[in-house]
Amino acid sequence: MPKLWNETIEMHRSAVRSAILDAAAALVTGHGLSALTMSQIAQTAGIGRATLYKYFPDAESVLDAWHERQIQAHLDHLAQVRDSTRGGPDRKLEAVLKAYALIRHSHPGGVQAARLHQGPHVGRAQQHLHEFLSELLAEGAGAGIFRTDVAPDELAGYCLHALDAAAGLSSRDAVMRLVTVTMTGLGPAPQTA
Repeated sequence: MPKLWNETIEMHRSAVRSAILDAAAALVTGHGLSALTMSQIAQTAGIGRATLYKYFPDAESVLDAWHERQIQAHLDHLAQVRDSTRGGPDRKLEAVLKAYALIRHSHPGGVQAARLHQGPHVGRAQQHLHEFLSELLAEGAGAGIFRTDVAPDELAGYCLHALDAAAGLSSRDAVMRLVTVTMTGLGPAPQTA
């Protein structure tokens, strides 16, 4: 097939897939996970059920694909925050931690979140995020900004676990205070006499 034809087909497939995932998101937001059916997804996406089944075997696989897309959007956002923040690794890390904490705050969890966070895509994303933070922490440690008595990998774990608490906080101000406390814990270790 000609290249243009292949590109057109691929763009169409991508648009249909996006419409399916958007429809699933709207349905879950409005009615919850348990009410999601393939018929509802097809109707909301404006496609036939037969077309939907060409893309996904069941509603659970649609949810997994939607959640994977959401997680990737969060990771892309954090990378954009890092890249658009001026200053050294401390400023970049603080901006990333604020963005991460706000994401956690806006997605508090619960039964639906627990169900969505069971897929292998979540483990890959967590590993990516851990490595992402470790790199910033290593850069800051090399510049003397962050502590060097604890490995950057361990500090990344500290940051992620500490900021997971943002999901249960009542306000944005509380989230920002949590980030401040977390950043304070990353400072150089006190000198012993």
